[in-house]
Amino acid sequence: MTAFSTFGQHYASTYCQHTMSNAVVSSTKAMSAVAARFSARQCQRCYASSALQPKQIRPTVPGAPMQSRQPVMQKRWKYKTVEEAKSRYSTGPFSWKAGLLFVGTCAGLMWYFEFEKERMQRKRIADASKGMGRPKVGGPFELLDQNGKTFTSEMMKGKHSLVYFGFTRCPDICPEELDKMARMLDIVKEKAPESNLLPIFITCDPERDDPKALKAYLEEFHPDMVGLTGTYDQIKDLCKKYRVYFSTPQNVKPGQDYLVDHSIYFYLMDPEGDFVEALGRQHSPDEGARMILDHMKDWKP
Repeated sequence: MTAFSTFGQHYASTYCQHTMSNAVVSSTKAMSAVAARFSARQCQRCYASSALQPKQIRPTVPGAPMQSRQPVMQKRWKYKTVEEAKSRYSTGPFSWKAGLLFVGTCAGLMWYFEFEKERMQRKRIADASKGMGRPKVGGPFELLDQNGKTFTSEMMKGKHSLVYFGFTRCPDICPEELDKMARMLDIVKEKAPESNLLPIFITCDPERDDPKALKAYLEEFHPDMVGLTGTYDQIKDLCKKYRVYFSTPQNVKPGQDYLVDHSIYFYLMDPEGDFVEALGRQHSPDEGARMILDHMKDWKP
């Protein structure tokens, strides 16, 4: 009995220890599983939170200090505020300088087109004077100058000539026109010293205007003027060639004073002896000289 009880106590003690050992093992496993699940959840939370947070900038080794870009910006943008920049363009996209440049350009273009228009007009006149269907002005002649020497139309070749018809006893018109001729000669010579313009005065009153009278008369106007005279038939033929009208009164007694009616034009002839243009009383000396100089520049042999 004692042995049986001892065996029973031993068995019971052993069973209890074994049971408690199994329980401890089971509880340990359960706690390990819980701890593993908790760790996994904690890691997921940490990963999610770290993904949402911004990355931290790694510290770098400090280098040379960076230079400020403020001076560069000040060079590129000279206005400190937007208001200052707006005030710069308060007058609009065009400034007074742009307006002045525009006006100057327009004035230059207008002058150029006007100059070309006049040049083309002069060229058409010169071409038309040599073309078919236009009355020819001028022609060959042979007369006497104020020195009594022979002067022919061939002596007009190689230079521009300005021809005027009148008479020495003209009271007002001829002196005024010869003064204008002298003034045109001086202007042309002043602006173009290399030019060679020959001024010619041809009388329409050969009965009274001999070489001596022409010489005394022309000395009062210009030393370069050439005076020409001849017989009545020679003068009449030459006036017809130049399309000049003149008329003397009939039945004039010897020694009686009279006037000669004639055309009032200056005839500009080119170096080949061809007619270029007629200058009337409406042209001032400055205008006439300018026209002469323009034709001289435009003329080509």
